[in-house]
Amino acid sequence: MVHEFLEFLKEQYFIPFYFVTWVISALNYRKYFDTVLKYFPVFIAYTFFTEVLGYFIKFHDGFQFFSDERYSWDNVIIYNVYSIVSFSFFYYIYLNTLKNQKHKKWLKYGILVSAIGYLVSIFVQDPFHINLYYADLIASIVLLFAIGLYIKEKMGEPSDHPMKFNLLFWISLGLVVFHIFFPFIFLLLYEAIDFYYKYHLHELLIILIMVMYCLFSIGFLMSKRKAFR
Repeated sequence: MVHEFLEFLKEQYFIPFYFVTWVISALNYRKYFDTVLKYFPVFIAYTFFTEVLGYFIKFHDGFQFFSDERYSWDNVIIYNVYSIVSFSFFYYIYLNTLKNQKHKKWLKYGILVSAIGYLVSIFVQDPFHINLYYADLIASIVLLFAIGLYIKEKMGEPSDHPMKFNLLFWISLGLVVFHIFFPFIFLLLYEAIDFYYKYHLHELLIILIMVMYCLFSIGFLMSKRKAFR
């Protein structure tokens, strides 16, 4: 099993990025322990263990959810749960960071639309065997909207600290880089699979993940407590 797991890490070479980022986030925890990002190391750990669990479900009988051999390898449900948890986490961050009440109200409407999107998708699609990619698309758009509101507020505020020292700026940058492409890549996986494999979009998705977590790591390393907001 150890050999197989090492082979898995070799093939899924982006997963160690989660662990490295988690270590960096833990070492720099004092910079943001009392901010809205205080649970971020927990979220990174959750991401890491979701990927590991996904591997065991797919390749080991003892971790499989379904007795039907046609679906014995299927681990989609844990990623659907992860998507809902992930978007909820980031919505929480921006909702509690925005200061403009109008912006908060707009974001609440966006979150409601996102929630409805997942609720409808659960009934229209099978969340146990297919990614809720339409709901993910809506959720990504809402998240990008939230980031846009945050950046607009931040740029309009006087500050003695350059943006490069603000941890949430780097988190936002990483999220933007990923979520501009992520939902469309998943959409193509299910609606245009030949296009997906022809243009190696899975590799692009992995690159986006690594870029996102590199930007997170830069933020943890460069950030200063007084520059946060």
